[in-house]
Amino acid sequence: MRFRLSFVFTLFFLIVACNPPLSEPVRLRLATTTSVQDSGLLPYLLPHFEGKCSCRVDVIAVGTGQALKLAENGDVDMVLVHAPDLEKKFVSDGYGINRQTFMVNDFVILGPESDPAQIKGMADAAGALLKIRDNKALFISRGDNSGTHQKEKSLWEKTGINPAGSWYLEIGQGMGAVLTMADEKDAYTVCDRGTYLSRKHQLKLQVLAEGDPLLLNYYSAIPVSPERYPEVKANLSRQLTEWLCSPEGQNLIGEYIVGGNQLFKPSYVSGK
Repeated sequence: MRFRLSFVFTLFFLIVACNPPLSEPVRLRLATTTSVQDSGLLPYLLPHFEGKCSCRVDVIAVGTGQALKLAENGDVDMVLVHAPDLEKKFVSDGYGINRQTFMVNDFVILGPESDPAQIKGMADAAGALLKIRDNKALFISRGDNSGTHQKEKSLWEKTGINPAGSWYLEIGQGMGAVLTMADEKDAYTVCDRGTYLSRKHQLKLQVLAEGDPLLLNYYSAIPVSPERYPEVKANLSRQLTEWLCSPEGQNLIGEYIVGGNQLFKPSYVSGK
């Protein structure tokens, strides 16, 4: 019996020695805007990259402002965001490097079918907001310093007015919560087209104003600076950024279809 037990233990240790447990894959911490996560784009894209690089990408989906704040604190390795002015400041302040714009969609102004402000068909986004204000029609704002909120604020600046009053609600929530509230209250809001199309089947809200060049919505990938935070996964961040801009990444972005709709368009131009 002792011989048999000894033989079993010896065999067990030989098996373990020859077949050590697989090491954990390297993990990349990515802070990203909610639109690319909630639309399903990242769950579609990232497995392709993870398979190529034998890594795992841990996604933190928040508004652009919060994503950049996480990066400024060194809590993530890179960001994927859509607020050009904030992005440029993030890089110029020394927090980010190698900013690459790699895809685009656009923003739209949504509202109820009844359209009390009568903005349906307008291609002038600032003009549409003015009509909403003039009619005191309920408007729901994210109010969270996200890329969508930044775009909305820039449109209000074009109107020359500061929106305020009982008709204008800033709720400090993500796009999903804003869409739900606007839908329930027959209100207007600004939303990126990709998120709207991915949730359209759940909503009564309609696209009422679109097509203004000011509504274009560019997305960029920015690795956190290893000079500021030496512990970041700089090499893996560079690889993901390059892959998103590569023919493979660009083709996959263009091929992402939901409900017959292309949610994002590849937009990387080498040397841009």
